[in-house]
Amino acid sequence: MKKQFIFSVFVMMFVCLQIVSGQAKYVFYFIGDGMGINQVNLTEVYLSAMKGERGSASLLMTSFPVASMASTFSANADVTDSAAAGTALATGSKTYNGAIGVDADKNSLETIAEKAKKAGKKVGITSTVPVNHATPAAFYGHQNDRNMYYEISKDLISSGFDFFAGAGLYNRDNLYDKSKAPDIFPQIEQAGYTISKGYDDFKANAGKSKKVMLLHKNWEKVDGIPYAIDRTSEDISLKQIAEAAIDVLMRDNKKGFFLMLEGGRIDWAGHANDAAANIKEVIDMDEAIKVAFDFYKKYPKETLIVITADHETGGITAGKGSLNIKALQYQKMSQDKLTERINELYVSKDGRVSWEEAKNLLTETMGFWKDVPINWENEKILRDAYEETLARRRDIRDQNLYASNSLLAAKAKEVMNSIARIGWATGSHSADFVPVFAIGAGQELFKGKMDNTDIPKNIIKAAKY
Repeated sequence: MKKQFIFSVFVMMFVCLQIVSGQAKYVFYFIGDGMGINQVNLTEVYLSAMKGERGSASLLMTSFPVASMASTFSANADVTDSAAAGTALATGSKTYNGAIGVDADKNSLETIAEKAKKAGKKVGITSTVPVNHATPAAFYGHQNDRNMYYEISKDLISSGFDFFAGAGLYNRDNLYDKSKAPDIFPQIEQAGYTISKGYDDFKANAGKSKKVMLLHKNWEKVDGIPYAIDRTSEDISLKQIAEAAIDVLMRDNKKGFFLMLEGGRIDWAGHANDAAANIKEVIDMDEAIKVAFDFYKKYPKETLIVITADHETGGITAGKGSLNIKALQYQKMSQDKLTERINELYVSKDGRVSWEEAKNLLTETMGFWKDVPINWENEKILRDAYEETLARRRDIRDQNLYASNSLLAAKAKEVMNSIARIGWATGSHSADFVPVFAIGAGQELFKGKMDNTDIPKNIIKAAKY
């Protein structure tokens, strides 16, 4: 057994450490929206703690032979938004916050995905949030404002890319000026795309399609694919999106492909300061990276995998004196989902929810009192939130960029963060460095600290677009 283990380690090191200077025929470009260096580190600390160890159990991405970092500032701000950062990662050019595929003077920029398409490659753009959200939009869209969702969707059609996937599309029939417009989905179908709703629908009905748009099964009811911590078997994952993308992009393809995959809800969990949901989203993206890595092992001399982020979100910190990160395992859902459960309890009790009933719900969903000891200070925080809301039959909300949550749910999340000893500096983006990991053809181009604009330029060099 020991000899087998040593041999396996040797083979893995040989595969991972080879530096290939050939052309990258197949490119995987992963973007963890909001995934700073600390998000990656904290996830590894959590995984290590769950094994009963102290240290950092390695994610697949951090085991890649090239590990570096990048700055993320935009043309007009030290702290970027996703539109400017997405544009930088897609075009190699800085622009102002809010811009999609245009420079600081609002001139259209050619994206790496468009270059790949011109070079005869097949192209896929995917995310766990709406496909016309800022980061994925920056790879095919050219609009002065990230909120021009309908206009961005028209750019999607014009791009002619081969595969799109995500939670759906914002503003399917409204222009930026709020005036009505023809439903975008029939236009997408007329452009030759098979629209699949869910992974099962994709497998059943898109088997021979040359152009595919894969959406979440219940895309009309959600803003994003449900958080990994909330996901059911009905929900599509980024791993499944990666598998579907490879399936479509490899059909009748001798020239290769460019595939961008965004873990978009890492950012949303960061805006919510929801540590448990944040960590599970990083793990979810790493599962999708495993799909790309399996592909790489088949074509090691022709494949490049690059992983980075558009920016960090939340200013997360690990430890206030020490960590109790294992407590996060008992949080069974995001604060968004907990808000739903609180609302359901309120309705089921006709607005008469007792403190004991509220406590039982928090025990079930957060592990409080049963698995996670609660001191009197934390119980007072929870009880005060209950008194202000459920006891008085009032709906007081806690607002972040992407969600409006029950005050009790928000306080429960804050208590869990406090018990785990995880801190947050902000509910917005920060100017922190983001990680860069790479393996495969051209991996040597990603060594050393760089700017986010260098990443697409180096992919273009590796792929010779």
